[in-house]
Amino acid sequence: MKQLKISLPSLPENIRIVESFIDNANEKFKFNDDLYGNIMVAVTESVNNAIIHGNKADSKKNVSLELVLEDNTLAFTVIDEGPGFDHEKLIDPTAPENLEKIGGRGIFLMNHLCDEVTFGDEGRKVTLEFNI
Repeated sequence: MKQLKISLPSLPENIRIVESFIDNANEKFKFNDDLYGNIMVAVTESVNNAIIHGNKADSKKNVSLELVLEDNTLAFTVIDEGPGFDHEKLIDPTAPENLEKIGGRGIFLMNHLCDEVTFGDEGRKVTLEFNI
């Protein structure tokens, strides 16, 4: 098992740190281009959700990001310090009545770009898995 981990204050500009984290992981583990693109979008979206929605952009609260490579699975786990949310009660952003609404697309994207998305700790923990 190989593992990388970072923790960062909940500031939107820290997405740059997440992008660098993914770039460093890519240099180390050599993702193919499609996988790299899917990881970049899904993981930055998940961390952005944790910063904005989970921790309400409170810089005193942290978001942790962990990458674990085991066998043929690459898993990114994002944990925030917010109140959590019910991932089963999200709106469908593809429904006609929701097409003009802002928001609701991040988890939809994650579900389509990852091989598996799981939620834990009442929505404060999200694990994004990619088969490699």
